[in-house]
Amino acid sequence: MTCHIDIRVREGTKHSHTMVENTAFMKCFLKGIVEKSFFRKLLADLYFVYSALEEELQRYQEHCIMGLIYFPELNRKANLEKDLAFYYGENWREEIKPSPAGKVYVARIHEIANTQPELLIAHAYTRYMGDLSGGQALRNIARSAMDLPDDQGTAMHEFEQLPTPEAKRAFKERYRQVLNSLPINEATIEKIVNEANYAFALNRDVFHELEVDVKSTVGEHVFDLITRQDKVGSTEHTPGSYVVKMAPEYSI
Repeated sequence: MTCHIDIRVREGTKHSHTMVENTAFMKCFLKGIVEKSFFRKLLADLYFVYSALEEELQRYQEHCIMGLIYFPELNRKANLEKDLAFYYGENWREEIKPSPAGKVYVARIHEIANTQPELLIAHAYTRYMGDLSGGQALRNIARSAMDLPDDQGTAMHEFEQLPTPEAKRAFKERYRQVLNSLPINEATIEKIVNEANYAFALNRDVFHELEVDVKSTVGEHVFDLITRQDKVGSTEHTPGSYVVKMAPEYSI
């Protein structure tokens, strides 16, 4: 019998997803408040996160479970290197370091890789499915807000092997099918859902650390106006609530 792991993760992380969308950083981002000064810090943290994640996924590519969900075409590390060179210059490796929250995120990835590698599924799913979905909308916002030159500054969200919305949708469907066919038991599924919630919390902490930079950019008054009211998230709905509708290619 097929275990709908993707549905379990999506349903089980709705509230965590909403909390990320309601961070002050993300609210401002969605309003088009994106500056190179703090966007590059986010990319630096993501570079360390993806370096850890992809190192561990590659390490387990022959694993009986993890090997089935290893798709090197999703790897983001090399693309992030392009972005960091654009924002920091050719000496970017000497310029960047992980934030405190970024260090915790990276440490967690290595910890579970050494203890229960199946939990890496939670981190791969939340990151890559997010990149292929809502991440594409964030790419467009960043490009417009920073008036970026063509083909520079958003390699993080460029998937050369999945260049069109149709290709991305087809791949996501394939990814879900593989995920749902994994030979894992109920207890492990529960642990994956719990870990996915923690992955959202780790992302939230990274965003929180950037909010000082955002506030200094727009001023405290504007910052408070934008961030004071929470909205129902894109994956969560209650009767009578307001939900921002996303195009199909942006939905996980």
